[in-house]
Amino acid sequence: MPHLDRDSVSLYYEDSGGNGLPILLAHGFGASTGMWRGQVEAFRERYRLITWDMRGHGGTECPDEQSLYSQRHTEEDMAALLDHLGIDAAVIAGHSLGGFMALAFNVRYPGRVRALVLQGCGPGYRSDRARETWNQRAESRARSLEDGGLAALGGNSEVTVSRQNSAAGLALASRGILSQVDARVIDSLPGIAVPTLIIIGDRDHDYLVGSDYMAKRIPGAVNVVVADAGHGVNVDQPEAVNKALGEFLAKL
Repeated sequence: MPHLDRDSVSLYYEDSGGNGLPILLAHGFGASTGMWRGQVEAFRERYRLITWDMRGHGGTECPDEQSLYSQRHTEEDMAALLDHLGIDAAVIAGHSLGGFMALAFNVRYPGRVRALVLQGCGPGYRSDRARETWNQRAESRARSLEDGGLAALGGNSEVTVSRQNSAAGLALASRGILSQVDARVIDSLPGIAVPTLIIIGDRDHDYLVGSDYMAKRIPGAVNVVVADAGHGVNVDQPEAVNKALGEFLAKL
């Protein structure tokens, strides 16, 4: 099983090995590489798809030290993975937390981003009060995982097709990666200079407003709302998502 060792962290990833445009796919909180299986199978002949597990998730191994979990660590993990695979720039795609991290990666490493695909996510918050409310939810989620184990993840479709090894690792990720720290991502939207595809399910009520907000502020963004789909839109309606993704990628 492929891993990239960074300091005391062993990042799990899967590389389709294709010769086409590279696409780095990041999962959402509580999901893992498995959530992208339908997209890897559909596009692996035309593109090079790389999926990976964030710290605390799936097959990635990380010590139980809170200081090793942060958005900055995640951005650096993404860059290190591209370096390890000999990729200068890629399409950076992500779902939910992974979509936010795709935006954060673009803020820090804009020269390494060919395009963005943002699925079922928001851009964070400019208001300290709103950010604190979100962080209280992240802390509550961490505690529920510590108290209830992996059963506390719930049954979103992208979660049920993923595998997890450690509720404790997910709790650390909730406090360190899911928590919001500043407004750099939401402030970056008008300056995004790469093609951007936004995808969301019409029943993903927690993120419809944030998705629309991004679509209005990212220059030239393509916004696709998929019917009869929840938060895990690419799992709920893979054909519709693959159609939108294929049309977008064909224009790059």
